[in-house]
Amino acid sequence: MKQTLLLSILLAATLTSCKKEKEAEVTKQKQKDYPGIEIATWLEGSWGNASSQGTLSEKWVKANDSVYYGESYFIVSNDTVFAEKVKLDEINGKLAYTVSVPGQNNEKPVRFEATTMTDNQLVFENPAHDYPNKITYNKVGTDSLVAEISGTKGGKPASELFKMKKQ
Repeated sequence: MKQTLLLSILLAATLTSCKKEKEAEVTKQKQKDYPGIEIATWLEGSWGNASSQGTLSEKWVKANDSVYYGESYFIVSNDTVFAEKVKLDEINGKLAYTVSVPGQNNEKPVRFEATTMTDNQLVFENPAHDYPNKITYNKVGTDSLVAEISGTKGGKPASELFKMKKQ
């Protein structure tokens, strides 16, 4: 009886150990399959900034292993003066930022390819787009980031900074 109980406990412990090893292996495989998305996990959540000009809100949600969806709004006096939807996805090892802005680009999404991916910075570029040509996210700390759009506007270099705190 004691031997049967001891064997049952050992068998249960072995099975539990194997299951945990398999789960860890699956997690490592996902990280290998989508390294760009894994680097971008710090974007997830709600971000914002209120100033005298208005309120900026940005929210990122992980849809699956290879896709995040983002929404950004700028509100002035309870009126949404700017809105965009973003899809951050990784396909065949390439991370891209695809943005749709109502009333712009003939209602078609614009794709920006990742050119820099680090634990603290994501840079996306599309030299063929009018403005912006470059979108940069800099992680300033666990609760802050700075987004920047830049490029050429009216033949001159231009950029805009958007400082945000985690909400």
